[in-house]
Amino acid sequence: MQAHALPPDTPFASGSPHFAAPAADAMAAWQQAHAARGAACAADVGGEFAVALDLPGGGTYLAVDRFAVHSLCYAVRDGRLHYATRADALARQLGIRELDNQAIFDYLFHHCIPSPRTIYAGIHRLPPAHYALFQNGQLTVAPYWTARFDEQPAPNFDALRDEFRGILRAAVKDRLTGDGKTACFLSGGTDSSTVAGLLREATGQAPASYSIGFEAEGYDEMAYARIAAKAFGADHHEYYVTPADLVAAIPDVAAHYDQPFGNSSAVPAFYCARKAHDDGYTRMLAGDGGDELFGGNVRYAKERVFHVYSQIPSPLRAGVLNPLFVNPVTGNIPLLKKGTSYIKQARVPMPDRMQSYNLLDRLGMAEVLTPAFLAAVDTGAPRQHQRATWAAGPHDASLVNQMLAFDWRYTLAENDLPKVVGTTALAGVDVGFPLLDTRLLDFSLKLPTSYKLKGLKLRWFFKEALRGFLPDEILTKKKHGFGLPFGPWAVKDAALNALAAESLRGVAARGIVRAEFVDSLLNHRLKEHAGYYGEMVWILMMLEQWLRRHAPDYRLG
Repeated sequence: MQAHALPPDTPFASGSPHFAAPAADAMAAWQQAHAARGAACAADVGGEFAVALDLPGGGTYLAVDRFAVHSLCYAVRDGRLHYATRADALARQLGIRELDNQAIFDYLFHHCIPSPRTIYAGIHRLPPAHYALFQNGQLTVAPYWTARFDEQPAPNFDALRDEFRGILRAAVKDRLTGDGKTACFLSGGTDSSTVAGLLREATGQAPASYSIGFEAEGYDEMAYARIAAKAFGADHHEYYVTPADLVAAIPDVAAHYDQPFGNSSAVPAFYCARKAHDDGYTRMLAGDGGDELFGGNVRYAKERVFHVYSQIPSPLRAGVLNPLFVNPVTGNIPLLKKGTSYIKQARVPMPDRMQSYNLLDRLGMAEVLTPAFLAAVDTGAPRQHQRATWAAGPHDASLVNQMLAFDWRYTLAENDLPKVVGTTALAGVDVGFPLLDTRLLDFSLKLPTSYKLKGLKLRWFFKEALRGFLPDEILTKKKHGFGLPFGPWAVKDAALNALAAESLRGVAARGIVRAEFVDSLLNHRLKEHAGYYGEMVWILMMLEQWLRRHAPDYRLG
């Protein structure tokens, strides 16, 4: 189900779309759907897909699925809509070499480049759940689907649990290969363990599971993967990534993406998928999506705490709390400092509050970036992008559901899914996401908010519905995943440190970041707090590695 690179401007229908009416093939079904419903037809199609249609009478129609598991890029040139599954392929076709400086800044802010922008000037990526229609020289890009939460007022837990389990089983079964060559990622978390257990049910055989470990204190979660593997009788495979593995893989992983991509879990995911490929498996099932559909991220509970402040009557906030806590005196009193910090953060509107710890902001943009680069970009654009997405979301939904819908765009479509799709493609295997099945998405829309976040307890329904199926140790563990100890390793391993240092000095030479900041980052800050500053080292390194392969001559100016 990965977005294979296809020849530019070639009509196609990729992925595994689910249509209401049968047809000879996917392309024929899309043509029928568009003839019946026009541009809105994608709303009737489930599954993971990308489609490009040449329309009768002229014109072009593009669409991608609700989470943009499959990617489509486009540009209007010479009165035509040109498109491809990759931005770099379309750039080559159109002879575009100019990079978008704003996209580079967006990357440094988000650690990815959110759609519709791409790294190439004039080339755009279709956002999730969007279509593009080009007719009579006019381009329309719009959503064909937006989230509408319809919470059940009187839920029956037992009935919902049975329905939920039934959808999960069907979602996994539908994503099996016919040759029995389906394996799964297994981090030991709730989602991947669920997929492993359902794979066992669907096949009646020991599921082939693949896990990544790290010889670094505080990063290795292999013990939980082993618990899940034992519970489901998995044919379990483990691989411990080393600093040498990073040095070997970083250039190729960075270059594989069609634009800079900074999720450090990409390299461990690549090694996981490559092991499965080497063992003869052609598809892997990933557990992405459970947190974002059912309320599993820690920030949901954190933001609920901040939201309490906005529910306090305005006169009490303005007349008592703010004067007491938000002033120069109490801000320095130890017993009151936490209250002051809480109110200051709570007064920041959503979605800006979720960027309170943005690394680029914390370090200081003027300290990190050169004056010339700052003059060439709009530093407020990333937040404006997020504000627009938030404003277009479900206004009548609870705060938790608003955050879920927001994360479907930024956490899933722009970050986690490209990570998995890209690295599995590089490893030579296909990938499926059963927890993002359209039926499961629709099911999540009707769950009460309290079933997702009960008090401050994350993903309550998901865990309770699978109690007895998942081991108790998995249900109670804290969320982790394939976190990479890059910072600590970059300090201790000479070869990895050399790769990072060379890369960062390359970014500085291009005029993007200040050479003084690079020196401070490498020689002082990284050593003082490797885990924290290692993230900035990583995103700068991956940017330079991408540029070396795709735009070696890029210099600001």
